[in-house]
Amino acid sequence: MGDIIIRTAQSDDAESLARIYQYYVKHTAITFEYDAPDAAEMNARREKILEHYPYLVAEKDGRVLGYAYAHEFYGRAAYGWSVESSIYVDKDARKLGIGRRLYDALEAALRKMGILNINACIAVPRTDDDPYLTNGSVAFHKRLGYEMVGTFHQSGYKFGRWYDVAWMEKILGEHPEKPAPVKDFDRF
Repeated sequence: MGDIIIRTAQSDDAESLARIYQYYVKHTAITFEYDAPDAAEMNARREKILEHYPYLVAEKDGRVLGYAYAHEFYGRAAYGWSVESSIYVDKDARKLGIGRRLYDALEAALRKMGILNINACIAVPRTDDDPYLTNGSVAFHKRLGYEMVGTFHQSGYKFGRWYDVAWMEKILGEHPEKPAPVKDFDRF
């Protein structure tokens, strides 16, 4: 996978972002959205995130194979050093190391910005035989150094069943008494 390029998502990636995400909306409980957004909506979301935070894609031979981004954690000034992250890899490109490469690049960008905490909200199946969800996302985040910090029970309803939601976190840096202000993501 050495010829994978990690770069900032551009407007002409919107179709690819929508294609990748559509699978997860329609066939999994990884996301709790019921209706897959189109390319225009995905582009609008990308633009909003890029006003302050990184939105990255993994590309190979001109094809976008995955994306990861971070966004505001809660909308209060005191949370300014924390973000929530999301990642989606093309269903046919999973388990090739793309997710790790995306998250490594995302974390590097966040560190440069001065972000200290990354939080991940992850859907969790309530049974071992769930046809729409596994514990793969939790395992992936654990391999990357995230720690479980809590679970909300039966918080999401999709495909006629209830799902738990786990929160995991990764600390990126020291938490000084007077932290420097966070910088906006530099796209270039």
